[in-house]
Amino acid sequence: MIDLKKLEVWFITGTQDLYGEETLKQVAIHAEKVAKSLNDNSKISVSVVFKPIVKNTDEIFETLQSANTSENCIGIVTWMHTFSPAKMWIRGLNVLQKPLLHLHTQFNRDIPWDSIDMDFMNLNQSAHGDREFGFMVTRMRKDRKVVVGHWEDEEVATQIDTWCRAAAGWHDWQGAKFVRFGDNMRYVAVTDGDKVEAEMKFGFSVNTYGIGDLVAVINAVDENAIQNLLKEYEETYQIADDLKAGGARHASVYEAAKIELGLRKFLEDGNFKGFSDTFEDLHGMIQLPGIAAQRLMADGYCFAGEGDWKTAALVRACKVMGSGLAGGNAFMEDYTYHFDPANAMVLGSHMLEVDASLASGKASLEVHPLGIGGKEDPARLVFNVAGGDALNASLIDMGNRFRLLVNEVKAVEAEHDLPHLPVARVLWKPLPDMKTGCAAWIYAGGAHHTAYSQNLTTEHLADFANIAGIEYINIGAETKINQFRNELQWNEMFYK
Repeated sequence: MIDLKKLEVWFITGTQDLYGEETLKQVAIHAEKVAKSLNDNSKISVSVVFKPIVKNTDEIFETLQSANTSENCIGIVTWMHTFSPAKMWIRGLNVLQKPLLHLHTQFNRDIPWDSIDMDFMNLNQSAHGDREFGFMVTRMRKDRKVVVGHWEDEEVATQIDTWCRAAAGWHDWQGAKFVRFGDNMRYVAVTDGDKVEAEMKFGFSVNTYGIGDLVAVINAVDENAIQNLLKEYEETYQIADDLKAGGARHASVYEAAKIELGLRKFLEDGNFKGFSDTFEDLHGMIQLPGIAAQRLMADGYCFAGEGDWKTAALVRACKVMGSGLAGGNAFMEDYTYHFDPANAMVLGSHMLEVDASLASGKASLEVHPLGIGGKEDPARLVFNVAGGDALNASLIDMGNRFRLLVNEVKAVEAEHDLPHLPVARVLWKPLPDMKTGCAAWIYAGGAHHTAYSQNLTTEHLADFANIAGIEYINIGAETKINQFRNELQWNEMFYK
């Protein structure tokens, strides 16, 4: 479980010395109360930490520099309680490396009509203090999120939390390590990309390890650990008798448990947050890692097939952003279409490795031939995915930039049993409709691999893209192909 409450956003309130000691005392009291309220709000998933009010260039610089070096600080929330002359902020903003949210609020919700006087006006100047600060951030071309509304408004808390989750996903990428067993699937374009540019842009590293390195760890797994995991399988999943201990096909499940334990140890020992592999390079392994990948993803690790490190990293970011929310985030692939004009939809799946956190009901542990990869029959979890609002996200290397493409979808309950398709599967209808959604995805260069999310919104992904400083493209209910193609062309000119 990823615990977001261990992470901090610093609440920093701007003012100036002009107002005198008594006014500044009031500003500090108000700021601390706002920060405490946000920290105590159950809608906000991280810790909101009050920082002493800042009144001059040196205090601002020292606070923002401290935010940069704080291990647990994932971003800052700023609020100008009074007027805070924005040239004081230049030096601090120049060095700020953490994400920024500008909360445009004020301490009082309502104007006290019968008692308002100039003392009240001098104390409560957020209406123009925040505009002065906003100008400077814009003038310096620094990206940030702006949230407007009273600090006790639940909608404001929800927006703040959305940004906090995006900042947490970004923070998790900094210094993250992902392992790639073998290379990219041969001749495949979209799953490949510039790993050097990605490390410079995103902060995570991707390095290749020979499959023999993993096989050596798998072969050294302790027998008692294997037996304990096999018991866990039987207690957790539906499983046929011939797959249980003593059954005719138990050896396949035994090998799957051994692979899971070896993979987990490899990831833990190397401090990796996820991995990719390709069935073209699994020499020395008896079967493909099916249930191993599924269970590791359910525990927060990321995975994507065929060497697709970009999607693996995106799955990890989505898992961090969605931590604690109902629903799951998983590796997915658009597999085949149902082109019924009255009920068009996509069947999403993958050979083996869709995360069981998406499962609707109890998953079934099964062993079947795969027909690809040339290995023995692999064990995998088979299940249907529940209906409801969801999205697919794809991280693409466009050559001169990275693009985050997101399609809002409506998942639908499976109406058929699919007895001969022993894989995890989900059916969805792309928004705004099948033809427009698929055409827009293809025009934008979207991959066949995606991160599929049941609990994130387009706002989470847009905030994440803004923090990362990459292009964000959304396909949703209002998408029109001609306008969408224009947006792509405008973006092409912008990024040149």
